Amino acid sequence: MLERFIEQKLVARVKREGGLCPKFVSPGSDGWPDRLVLMPGGKIAFVELKATGEKPRPLQLQRHAQLRDLGFSVFVIDDPVQIPQVLELLKAKTRRKKAAVSETTEDIM
Repeated sequence: MLERFIEQKLVARVKREGGLCPKFVSPGSDGWPDRLVLMPGGKIAFVELKATGEKPRPLQLQRHAQLRDLGFSVFVIDDPVQIPQVLELLKAKTRRKKAAVSETTEDIM
């Protein structure tokens, strides 16, 4: 399946769920994921899209590692059936972080 077809499916699904999915462009700096996924409640992830069976290039894997080291979620999608799973993982990860922040805030107050 072509990358652009999978990308269209991702953008439509995120929009349907009330989010935004802008193209991520970083002039002069290669290897960044293709899309940002911005969901209600402050949920954010980076998504690398590939044609079915394709894998990220080494520079892309390096960028993914940099983003993950900073605490961001990064997903690679090469099949539209992965889209609902990715969005659920993003929601679940954010819930865990939010609970941890709430506990910390309560300790401070």
